[in-house]
Amino acid sequence: MRILMVCLGNICRSPLAEGILQDKIDRLGLGWTVDSAGTGHWHVGDSPDRRSVAVARSHGIDISGQRGRQFQPRDFERFDHILVMDDQNHRDVLRLAQADEHRAKVRLILDYSRPEGRQVVPDPYYDDNGFEHVFQLLDEACEAFVRRHT
Repeated sequence: MRILMVCLGNICRSPLAEGILQDKIDRLGLGWTVDSAGTGHWHVGDSPDRRSVAVARSHGIDISGQRGRQFQPRDFERFDHILVMDDQNHRDVLRLAQADEHRAKVRLILDYSRPEGRQVVPDPYYDDNGFEHVFQLLDEACEAFVRRHT
């Protein structure tokens, strides 16, 4: 299985989601692939935000080697699941979809852990104190995703 995590800039939320899910994949010995991307181009080639790196490290996960990239239409063919962080990411990714099978791959990541309604992962970029909360939300969602697909 191939999973893509998507946020706006690919420096805060989606790198955390990639790292968390990769950690779970590794621990369980699953042969899955996970990657991340942003809908915007501003951080292509950049490392994750230092605060995302720090919160991941505090949980024993190293995301420092990741580099930002922009979501591309070919990602619909490369990935089985495209998990987005918020409604704007959802709209931006769906805008690039050319087929119903592509649209069917796109879901809000919190739909896995909080199926009661369309909940989003807040962008912690402007709130130094928001990174731990985002980590916890993504950890729950990744755990639910793994349970659902194993």
